Amino acid sequence: MKILVINAGSSSLKYQLIDMTDESVIAKGLVERIGVGVGGDKSNLSHKYADKKYEVEIEKLPDHNAAMELVLQTLTGKEHGVISDLSEIGAVGHRVLHGGEKFTASCLIDDAVIAAIEENIPLGPLHNPANLMGIRACQKVLPDVPQVAVFDTAFHQTMEPKAYRYAIPNEYYTDLHIRKYGFHGTSHRYIAARSQELLGLPKGNKVIICHLGNGSSLSACVDGKCTDTSMGLTPLDGLVMGTRSGTLDPAVVEFICNRKGMTVSECLNMLNKKSGLQALAGSSDMRDVTARYDAGDPDAKLAIEMWAYVLKKYIGSYAAAMGGVDAIIFTAGIGENHVRARKWACEGLEFMGVKIDDARNEAAHGEAKISADDSRVQVWVIPTNEELAIARDTLEIATKK
Repeated sequence: MKILVINAGSSSLKYQLIDMTDESVIAKGLVERIGVGVGGDKSNLSHKYADKKYEVEIEKLPDHNAAMELVLQTLTGKEHGVISDLSEIGAVGHRVLHGGEKFTASCLIDDAVIAAIEENIPLGPLHNPANLMGIRACQKVLPDVPQVAVFDTAFHQTMEPKAYRYAIPNEYYTDLHIRKYGFHGTSHRYIAARSQELLGLPKGNKVIICHLGNGSSLSACVDGKCTDTSMGLTPLDGLVMGTRSGTLDPAVVEFICNRKGMTVSECLNMLNKKSGLQALAGSSDMRDVTARYDAGDPDAKLAIEMWAYVLKKYIGSYAAAMGGVDAIIFTAGIGENHVRARKWACEGLEFMGVKIDDARNEAAHGEAKISADDSRVQVWVIPTNEELAIARDTLEIATKK
């Protein structure tokens, strides 16, 4: 079966077409600047297939329906297509950001699921509406094809109340559903499962997954199930990230608003989009910050020190909460590709039995063990594959339909 994986943003639509007979990617691409008034007067499509790449700028696409139609035309087109017609698409898998407490696993989309995703819009105000647009667009152009929702929050639903509840009056949990949800769940779930296959760990194993990119999060997993995660009610909580501040005293928001005449929304926008590495070092890209660090820039030095310090605090706290750790896994853009960032993250953890092999770390490509042979804790790089995780869920659920 061929599965189409869709990740719809507010003004974008990412896609992959995957052949599940061998889990190979047939084609993938991105449509950007969807919607009137979003980023200039043109939309653009980037489409990759085989060893080829097709890019085109077109008249502004008014909505996700038009974007979805463009994707399907491209996939079936004579010049750049990869399938003969739409009947070859067996099912569609959608990444949905926020499932709240209603969804602990992926599910077949029906009217009740759509209504529940709508109910969770207050928890995911930027992403859930876009995800719904992608779902509805696919339902319109592929009305007879099974659609599956894969929730970013579902993997973390195995946390116990002691990990996900906040110490605030109970009514805010019961009435408003305020709690820790966690994000990047599809990535964490993929890595958690792969680590169980790859590392030869004993029953009761304890693994810390470090999903490090422009957005970053950690999860503490026992036997592949999440017991804690660093992001909270929203993706703002936790680590120092590309443009997000990470954890801070909530009174900071009131203080800034009062002193700077900002609204709460304006302040949160600043904490989400103008903070983190961007605020500390003038760039959200760890590669740029590292280059400035090497050039002796004191702001970049502070940014990297803070980034690593907070990350190590989380690693240490999760090891304490689980009563030990058997493995630490690095994944996502920084985790997979930034050799020195992995080393910075592990420096000072020798007391826990973490020992990096510098040569292995330098040479790491794909799935690779980077810890020394005498390290009590295994340290690995495992590339994430969220699209494949979505496709696997979609195949399983669609074939049971």
